[in-house]
Amino acid sequence: MASATAEDIKSELDTFSIAFNDDTVDKMLELCLCHRQKGEEIVCEWFAFSSSRNQLPLTLDNLDQFEHEILNKRKKPKGSSKGSQFNKTRDINSIQELIRAEEEEESLLDSYSTPAKGSQKRPLTTPEHPQSKRSVARLTSPSLLLSPASFSPSATPSQKYGMRGGRGEVVSSFGVVQGPRWTGKGQSAVRVEMLEGGENSLISSYKYMFQRLRDVRDVLTEKIEELGEELRSHFNIEEFSPVSLPVQDNITVLGQVCCDSNGKLNAQSVLLEAGQEQGGRQVPVNLSELKEFSLFPGQVVVMEGMNPSGEKFVATKLYEGIPLPFCCPSEVKQEMDEVSEPVMVMMACGPYTPSESLTYDPLIDLITIINKDRPNVCILFGPFVDSKHDQIEKNQVTETFESIFKRCVDSIVEGTKGSGCRLVFVPSQRDVHHHYIYPQPPFNLTNLSKDDSARVTLASDPCTLLIGNVTFGLTSTDILFHMGAEEISSGTGTERFSRIMKHMLTQRSYYPLYPPAEEVNMDYDKFQQFGQMNLAPDILIVPSELRYFIKDVIGCVCVNPGRLTKGQVGGTYGRLLIQPNPVLVEGKRVSPCIAGQVVKI
Repeated sequence: MASATAEDIKSELDTFSIAFNDDTVDKMLELCLCHRQKGEEIVCEWFAFSSSRNQLPLTLDNLDQFEHEILNKRKKPKGSSKGSQFNKTRDINSIQELIRAEEEEESLLDSYSTPAKGSQKRPLTTPEHPQSKRSVARLTSPSLLLSPASFSPSATPSQKYGMRGGRGEVVSSFGVVQGPRWTGKGQSAVRVEMLEGGENSLISSYKYMFQRLRDVRDVLTEKIEELGEELRSHFNIEEFSPVSLPVQDNITVLGQVCCDSNGKLNAQSVLLEAGQEQGGRQVPVNLSELKEFSLFPGQVVVMEGMNPSGEKFVATKLYEGIPLPFCCPSEVKQEMDEVSEPVMVMMACGPYTPSESLTYDPLIDLITIINKDRPNVCILFGPFVDSKHDQIEKNQVTETFESIFKRCVDSIVEGTKGSGCRLVFVPSQRDVHHHYIYPQPPFNLTNLSKDDSARVTLASDPCTLLIGNVTFGLTSTDILFHMGAEEISSGTGTERFSRIMKHMLTQRSYYPLYPPAEEVNMDYDKFQQFGQMNLAPDILIVPSELRYFIKDVIGCVCVNPGRLTKGQVGGTYGRLLIQPNPVLVEGKRVSPCIAGQVVKI
C-alpha cells in the first residue's frame, strides 16, 4: 500500500472544505503511518466523525479524541484460516486471526478460575498496530519508533503534557547569566571515560544477595575508622576516647550517628555508635549544648564533650567533616590566558513518559532539543522503563520490558546521530528491566554498531566520570529525597539541599545514609568498592523528585536537573558550560563550570 503524504491529506481536506494548519496535517500523517491508512481514508473517517459531533473543528485535541474513539477501535476484515498462517507471510489480517485465537484460549482458561478483585486482563498485543522486528528496524524517526500506540493498546498522547506552558523557560541559573551561547559543537573530540578505569569501575553485572551481617558490620566499621583517622590528623586530635567511658573531663569521641528506635531521627533520639576500637557501644547523645548541628543516620562524626555517668554523652562541640581534594592533573593546568573552548553538557532524568500514558513524547522533544543545541555530551539518567508507571505496574503493555527499552535507546542513538553528541546512559533503581541493586551495574547494549558504541558510554549508578579533564559525580538514586526525610538540623543558617550536598562531599560517599531507604537494596561489599568517592568531583549531578537547583557547595557545583516529566506534565532538564581543562588563577583552582541552567522541557 502506498504511504500517505501531506499533499494527499491537504488535497482531501480541501475537497471537504475543512480548515487545517501544518500541525493538524502532520498529526493526520502520523495517524496514517500508525494506523496504516491512506490519506483519503483518514480524511473520510475524520469527516464522518466530525459530522456526527456537530461539525467538530480539526484541532490536535480533537484528533486525539478521534484516534482514541474511532481508529483504536476500528475492526479489521477477517483473515484466512488459522491452519495456513505459518505457510505465508503474516500480514495484518493473519496476525489478527492469531491474536483472536490466543484471546479465546485465554478466555477459556479464565473461565476455570476466580478472577481477583480489581484484576485486569493482560492484553496480548495491539491488533491495530502489528509490527514485525524487521519493520521496526527500518524506522529511523524517533517519533515512529516511539509512536503513541507502540507499547499499550490504550495509549494516547497526554493532553496535559501537550498543553504545558513555559517551554524553554529557564527556571534556575548559575554562573555567567548574560553572554554564554547555549550551543555546542556536537561532533567534537571531547574525552568521556570512567575516572577509575576498568579495574576499579563497575562495568558488568555481579552476583548479589550473598552478603552476611558480619560483612555489613566490617564495611561500616572500616568507614568509621577511615573517616575518623582523617579527622584526627586534620584537627590534631591526640586520640579518641571510648564513648561510654565515665569521665568528668572533656573527651573527644568518634562514632556513627543512629536512631534509638525504628522511627525518624530527632534531637532526643540520637545515639552515637562507636567503632570496634572504641568499644562498639551505643550511647545516647544530649545535643542541647550545641549551638548548631546537622545530623543524619549513618553519619560519621567526631564530638567533644563529657559523659559523667557513662550512660549519656553531653556534646559541646561537633567537628566539621573534611571533603576530599579535587582532581587537578598537573600536565593540563593552564593559566586564564590559555583558556580552551567551552564544552556543553546536557543532562536529563527519567521518567521519559507522562504518568497516564506510555507515550515517549517528552523524550522525542528532548531529542529535538539535542539536535538543535548540539551539546558535546548528553547524560541521560533512568528510569527509561519506569517500574512506578501505572501501565507497567498493571502489565498493560504489549511488548517485553527489554524490547521497550531497546526501542527507547535505539530512538535516542539514531535520533542524535546527526548531531554527533556523546551519550552517557546511567541506570536507575526504577528501571523495571534492570538489576534492582545498589551499586547498580551499567546497561548491557550488545546491539550497538561500532560507530554508535564509540559515542555511547554505559555508566553504573553511582560513578565518577571524566569529561575532558573535569570530574563528574553521577547518581540516579534519589539521595536528596532519602536524606531529606531523615536529616535533622538546628541553627545552621543554611538551606537543606546545601547541607545534604555538603554531607555527601564530607562523608565521601554517594549514599552516606544508614540504614538505607527501604527501596534501596544495598550490597555493602560492592558499595565499599564502587559507592565511595575517591576524590571530590568538580560537578555532582543528583536528580531528584525534589525541586531543581544549581549551586556551589564547598567548591563543587551541585546540580539537580529535576525529572523530564512530573506526573502528567512536563518537567525540566539541565545544561552546563564547562571549561574542559583545569584553570588556575594565581596558582589557585577555579571551578570549571562557567554557567549552568535548568530549563523546562
